[in-house]
Amino acid sequence: MDPFFWQSVLVGFLAQLVDGALGMAYGLVSTSFLLAFGMPPAAASAAVHAAEMFTTGASGAAHIWRRNVKWDLVWQLAPAGIAGGIAGALVVSYLPVAIMKPVVSAYLMIMGVFVVVLAIRGPKPPPTEIKGVKRLGLFGGFLDAAGGGGWGPIVTTTLLGRGHGARHAVGSVNTTEFLVTAAISASFFFALGGVRWTDILGLIIGGVIAAPLAAFAVSITRPRLLMGVIGCFVVSLSLWQIAVAIDPQMTFLASLRRPVG
Repeated sequence: MDPFFWQSVLVGFLAQLVDGALGMAYGLVSTSFLLAFGMPPAAASAAVHAAEMFTTGASGAAHIWRRNVKWDLVWQLAPAGIAGGIAGALVVSYLPVAIMKPVVSAYLMIMGVFVVVLAIRGPKPPPTEIKGVKRLGLFGGFLDAAGGGGWGPIVTTTLLGRGHGARHAVGSVNTTEFLVTAAISASFFFALGGVRWTDILGLIIGGVIAAPLAAFAVSITRPRLLMGVIGCFVVSLSLWQIAVAIDPQMTFLASLRRPVG
């Protein structure tokens, strides 16, 4: 068995544990780990989005069944999110790894800081004005594909802040995410000629193992504290990736890194 398969299982386990407890950050955590293990940005984002098709599909179906979805919101978000996702996938696929890796790491660092700020700030009374949904979908889809994650933290939190109720915001965004993720995955398959199925399978298996533990974790953890810890961890991994891009001689985690080529 490919030794990197077990790394993918570990990454999928940790990412699903976080996502199940917080309702977001699967992409941020899994992409940060895969980059730390030496996977190129495009391959990492492709593997993560292919695995997410299963989780987002199940999540979307559950929300539809529970009638948590506002379809007018989905039809505004989906076309823009798909267009942004395809553009982001093509950008990260065709630009050189030497350029994209520090850029993606910087983006993940910013998203980690954003998660920490959310944890510190806590919930705020939302305004009633709701606008710019299509622009939000386009922006969220592009960054999700190019950076390997961020759809939930960007789109869900923005909609909540603009006045959408939590039930329909989460349900609509999660349902839309399946459509956006499918488009991103198809774009990566077209651009990269396929991805390593062992990476995808490892992420899925790790996520399945973590799912029941995540359901237990959400009942005993303080969400704001967990968000703060995860945000700091993503920032730390991203800073290390930026440092490696600047000084390739750094050897931290070198034994775990994927061989190039």
